[in-house]
Amino acid sequence: MILLVDVGNTNIVLGVHNNKKYIACWRLSTDVKKTSDEYGIQVMQLFNQAKLNPLEVEGIIISSVVPNIMHSLENMIRKCFGIEPIIVGPGIKTGMNIKYDNPKEVGADRIVNAVAAYEFHKKSLIVIDFGTATTYCAITKNGDYLGGNICPGIKISSEALFERAAKLPRVELEKPKSLICKNTVRSMQAGIIYGYIGQVEYIIKRMKQEMINLGEEEPFVLATGGLAKLIFSETNVIDEIDSTLTLEGLKILYDKNKE
Repeated sequence: MILLVDVGNTNIVLGVHNNKKYIACWRLSTDVKKTSDEYGIQVMQLFNQAKLNPLEVEGIIISSVVPNIMHSLENMIRKCFGIEPIIVGPGIKTGMNIKYDNPKEVGADRIVNAVAAYEFHKKSLIVIDFGTATTYCAITKNGDYLGGNICPGIKISSEALFERAAKLPRVELEKPKSLICKNTVRSMQAGIIYGYIGQVEYIIKRMKQEMINLGEEEPFVLATGGLAKLIFSETNVIDEIDSTLTLEGLKILYDKNKE
């Protein structure tokens, strides 16, 4: 068994991979205040509930965009599994040419997603990850990582509106049927969701044109992340969604670096 750990700003996603398939997948809240022992209790409980033996875990790989949590997680892994984890970061083998000004600046999650997307599609790509932040990444038909852009996630935008406008309430991210709304809550929901869809469509349009100007074919647009389905249902600029893209990328990178 291989344990795959993706640490985001909001959630930690853990996947257990065995014999070419996932046999468990869990989501924890990201909390930099938790100790290694507290995380250890949580993870061991999840293994017990799934009737999995932690001693059968052969290897572990971690991708993280939260540096402050890594000390606790790495200690937890050493205590609970007796394994030194592979950390996605500078020096790891990706098989991808990172054409960033400083490749060390590229978030681990963006590299993991790009590696998986290119492994599966082998063509020009735009990869979108709808997480706490929304990231857009461009990959060439030869598998080079060109770069991309980062936007506030839709939940961040919603929270900012609530926090900075005194008379506006906090709202659920539900999609109204109309843009002409007759109450404040629906008006906010429409503006947040449909406004975000408009942002997505414009950014993809510009990125496609820039890639075509560089000699690339029209890129295939692949999305992942918690809110990918919400956006996908309202636009035709996204070709496919893959909810396990990051975990798949971690498994690919584990295989490349396990020696």
